Amino acid sequence: MTINCKGEIIDLSSPKIMGILNVTPNSFFDGGKYKTDSAFLKQAEKMIKEGADFIDIGAYSSKPSADYLSEYEEISRLIPVIDLLLREFPKLYLSIDTFRAKVAKESVVAGAAIINDIAAGFLDEQMMKVVGELRVPYIMMHMRGNPQTMQSLTSYEDLVKDIRSYFAERIAKARECKINDIILDPGFGFAKTLPQNYELMAKLELFDVFELPILVGISRKSMIYKLLESSPSEALNGTTVLNTIALQKGAKILRVHDVKEAVESREILKQLAI
Repeated sequence: MTINCKGEIIDLSSPKIMGILNVTPNSFFDGGKYKTDSAFLKQAEKMIKEGADFIDIGAYSSKPSADYLSEYEEISRLIPVIDLLLREFPKLYLSIDTFRAKVAKESVVAGAAIINDIAAGFLDEQMMKVVGELRVPYIMMHMRGNPQTMQSLTSYEDLVKDIRSYFAERIAKARECKINDIILDPGFGFAKTLPQNYELMAKLELFDVFELPILVGISRKSMIYKLLESSPSEALNGTTVLNTIALQKGAKILRVHDVKEAVESREILKQLAI
């Protein structure tokens, strides 16, 4: 499996690590932690040195209690950071976590390489059309409703079957819009109960039917710390365990706060495959 980032072919036969860099004051784990240019650069440099293949930037928190943010405010947060990072690290592949077509376009024009959409086009009907025109890889996530309503929409006839049906329809729509590189994110924590999250992980390999790369984003999420009765700050060990399982089940990209530990999991599993 490969994706094309800014004219470079990225081979996903060896799983890749996507570091998270939030440009928000209210994300569930690191919101507000990075507020200055030097802080953004320092964290990006740390992740790159630890082995991040991509860095994912988000300016609009998707946690249920997050405040509304206008397109203008989202773009105003994102573009200066994109400019800053690419000026310092010109070969960096930036992914932009947004569900808005205008934000996606402005970000790619500024130099971003990937669009990461939690809504798979459902929250902005122009998103897939714009991504197709931009000719960048597109991460489409499974979610129901929106971040404010998703946790009330957790009733499924058959969890995996229903999510596969969702992806089948969204992939067809993306192909109509001439999106070449599609990455699937099952959406751990989005419109899913704690038991459903673990069922999804247990059956992750069933999404191989699409023959598309799978991204797993479980880093420090509540499915870990609520189960273990701890907190996001104490959820690194659980995150590493689940990332290792995800890799064993075929995940091609891990989206993480802690790059070093994810890279170590990947490298250890490589040795077991010899």
